[in-house]
Amino acid sequence: MRLILISISVLLISSCKQGPQAPSVDHIPMELSFHRFDQTFFALDTQQLEKGLTKLEKEFPGFYYDYMNYILGTSGNPSDTTTQQASALFLQTYRSVYDSLQSGFENIESLKKEIKKAHQYLNYYFAGFKPGPIWFYMGPFDAPGVAVLKEGVAIGIHQYAGRNFFAYQNPDIQNLYPTYISRRFEPAYIVPNLVKAITEDLFPDQSSGKPLIDQMIEKGKYWYLSRLILPTSADSLITGFTTAQLEWCAESEGLIWTHLIRSDELQTLSPVLIQNYLGEAPFTQGLSQEYSPGNIGQWIGWRIVETYVNKNPDITPVQLMQKSAAEILEKAKYKPR
Repeated sequence: MRLILISISVLLISSCKQGPQAPSVDHIPMELSFHRFDQTFFALDTQQLEKGLTKLEKEFPGFYYDYMNYILGTSGNPSDTTTQQASALFLQTYRSVYDSLQSGFENIESLKKEIKKAHQYLNYYFAGFKPGPIWFYMGPFDAPGVAVLKEGVAIGIHQYAGRNFFAYQNPDIQNLYPTYISRRFEPAYIVPNLVKAITEDLFPDQSSGKPLIDQMIEKGKYWYLSRLILPTSADSLITGFTTAQLEWCAESEGLIWTHLIRSDELQTLSPVLIQNYLGEAPFTQGLSQEYSPGNIGQWIGWRIVETYVNKNPDITPVQLMQKSAAEILEKAKYKPR
């Protein structure tokens, strides 16, 4: 229960902006199925793995093979020796991590309500959206925190234990996820990350290989959708920026845009330069090392999209996602101070 309470407190403390006039979606029926694959998997008897895996396969047919193939890297065949060995090794290696996580994820009723509300907004804005089951799983630390599957969405609880979780302090994990990334491993990020994964699946990013400005705007669209779908969530949860970084961005918006124009990098195709503005990093090179966040290009892209929508208020989210970056930039006439 403690981790879920942290989720609520972080949400309240870090909230800095709410979406304008969010529509009511309470009338939209939304039946979701939630499955605790993690609990059933870690209840397996390692002395009877073939029997236990066979039962697991039958109980979770929509997720079992995804988990075995892509998370544990095995065939998933319960009678296969390699599958049994990989399962036994994972159970042994991650037992202490799993046990430490369970107190925080034992009661997930409030989280279920947040997920349901997000799905109601998804259905409101995208009428054809059909939700699938929600699978909670425990994976190795390099497994995704959220993944969209053929059947539903998987949430990896190993990436939401809280920034001070003992395992995240391990040097090997720090190499994989430095502090500026692992500080976001809070339960409060589960729903925003779930929304990002679903919207990116609904509207796959086609901007790879295009100039920096195109990629900035295309990626900015996703944060715009997140703001619609999560109207009461903090910008810090949508962007992953700290409150101080968000304040600096708001105060320095004109400076950031001027820097991009004067550096003549908006049309660059250089992967290195694009990574500087759109990649994970503790700060953006060329800007304040103390206050600038990494991925600042997506934030500017978001602001351009917001400016465009404000001047074209009748546009629907689906229509927005179909607009080219060039048209959005031209009609936004973005000129921050």
